Amino acid sequence: MNARRSNDLVARPAAWIALVLGLLGTVVLRAGDLSTDWRFEQSLAIPQAGFLKVSLPAETLGSARPMLEDLRLVDPTGREVPYVIERSQAAAPIAQRARSFTAAIESAATVLWIETGLTVPLDSIELATPATDWIKAATVEGSADRATWQIIGQGQPIFRQAPGLAELRVPLAKTAFRWLRVTVDDRRSLPVPFTGATLHATPDESPCETVVAELLEASEGPGETSLRLALPAAHLLVAAVDLDVTDPVFARQVALSTRQVIEGAVRETSLARGAIYRIDFEAVGAVSNQTIQVERSVPTREIVLRIDNQDSPPLTIDAVRLHWRPVHLVFRAGEAGTYRLLLGNASCAAPRYDVAALSANLSAVPLSSIRPLTVRPNLAYRPPATLPTVADTAAPLDTAAWEYRRAVVLTRPGTQELELDLSVLSHAQAGLADLRLLRGTNQVPYVLEAGFSRRSLTPEAQLVPDPKRPRVSRWRLRLPHARLPLARLTCASPTPLFDRTVSLHEDRAGQRGDRHRVSLGSATWRHTPDQPARRLGLDFVAAPETDTLWLETDNGDNPPLQLDRFELARPASRILFKSEETEGLWLYYGHPSAGAARYDLSLMADQLLAAEKNVATLGPEQRLHGLSWQERFGGGERGGPLIWCVLIGVVVALLLVVRRLVPHTE
Repeated sequence: MNARRSNDLVARPAAWIALVLGLLGTVVLRAGDLSTDWRFEQSLAIPQAGFLKVSLPAETLGSARPMLEDLRLVDPTGREVPYVIERSQAAAPIAQRARSFTAAIESAATVLWIETGLTVPLDSIELATPATDWIKAATVEGSADRATWQIIGQGQPIFRQAPGLAELRVPLAKTAFRWLRVTVDDRRSLPVPFTGATLHATPDESPCETVVAELLEASEGPGETSLRLALPAAHLLVAAVDLDVTDPVFARQVALSTRQVIEGAVRETSLARGAIYRIDFEAVGAVSNQTIQVERSVPTREIVLRIDNQDSPPLTIDAVRLHWRPVHLVFRAGEAGTYRLLLGNASCAAPRYDVAALSANLSAVPLSSIRPLTVRPNLAYRPPATLPTVADTAAPLDTAAWEYRRAVVLTRPGTQELELDLSVLSHAQAGLADLRLLRGTNQVPYVLEAGFSRRSLTPEAQLVPDPKRPRVSRWRLRLPHARLPLARLTCASPTPLFDRTVSLHEDRAGQRGDRHRVSLGSATWRHTPDQPARRLGLDFVAAPETDTLWLETDNGDNPPLQLDRFELARPASRILFKSEETEGLWLYYGHPSAGAARYDLSLMADQLLAAEKNVATLGPEQRLHGLSWQERFGGGERGGPLIWCVLIGVVVALLLVVRRLVPHTE
């Protein structure tokens, strides 16, 4: 008898729900004395008792911890109510090769006969072809018996214009047919060989929430636009990203990434890549795509969107919209009334409810239209210390070997971010291994975040002809500092027609005072009058050591090339750290042989990235030692005073030796 009851319990979902109701009715805890540890609260009006599934808005997710470990639900009497978190997943798509595929050319058209082999409604059909640089219009028809045909889509554009810029899918409007006939119009161009087709279907459309992304930072570097965007919360399943671009015609490659702490260092992890475009083809009219499909869980609260502009001007982007899969809160309300959601506790452990083991049986609960009210501050909240388990001091350090230091100016205690300026980048090691933060004689641990965005720099440019080479155009580019980590040089040219190879180099001083040329990069620049104006780009293959760069091109028998609006791009670097005091903090740098610092703080780098950070700044630079012997006497473009004195002394000595060797005459 007991075994029979057990089998009935497993077989009937209603029995599971009854069991869950019993558990929810018995597992309740007092939460009145816990509310002072939560930073925010949110009201939830429940009209009647029973099972509820509530969709959590972006505001709720953004106020809680990444995995919602700190979310607590309290009923009107102050008791903690157990709950289950249900995260929506995208429906598994179907991608299947066509059962049969036949292509034929018939009266200025390519006709494709396709047997689908599927009975489910189809989203689209993707054609395969090795051809490049083409544009066609396609008409799709469906049939159950190859006798009666129904038009599904007419004049649909398909094309491939460049690597990564193609549209080979034809939408099918959720229709189910055994046979498809695709007619590709060849009247305006030669036929394209099609080799196969793949059918795409999605069983059920998964719901999405949409929010306009908050722009945290925008930077325009040569050839690239970088946008740092805030997500509503961490660990969201991002379905897609839409860009609202107002430019009439464009085609760009887009990459989405996030920053994570991997092996103690902040690294960039790719999320998705794609192409956005709006092109007006004479054959088929305007086609547009401004969506990047992602379907990835993003572990952080930020993403970086990079747009490859190449030589085109930056796009005008009005907004970026994020589509993410919703998160549901499932619980049983024991009574009607106003419930409270408690959010924002940085140190509490995740709750462990018995009902969590039965979460799979709660999926039948329908989604309620009830929405939590606006998140508001908890008036009883008592703020804890920032990262209380992390000390803001480390081992002592002897700074006798460091050459420079600068005061770090803080506005208030807590988690800080400090971006390094040109002076620090110039005098520090190339990999910034010699950076040290000190308060008194003790180090302050930090996490280095380098190269995730770019900054622009305008050099002092001057055309300097070379009398010995009249056919060569030469520009001198003066930098504000030597040894800057530069990535790309761009400029513009009013010359309507040219084809030149340009080279970038610098002259470095050798150990004996001689000068030698070091190549920094080269590129071939072309332009014709029918092309739109664009910027010319050159990537650095080596970092410069001096503050003077030379750009040259051989004009041959052509008029001199004109260039203007020079711009340099460099990677941005910053350090993240914690400081409970706002005075007495110094940044030391300028030690050529110092090894990279290793701090235990790297284990908490994820929390540093997610925490609200104050912006720190740097004071004036202080040189801790005078000019070195080599800088004082051996520097300069033409050699220092000591070198010239040595050369003069050698010449005088040689003259004396020659005078002694020459025989005297009366």
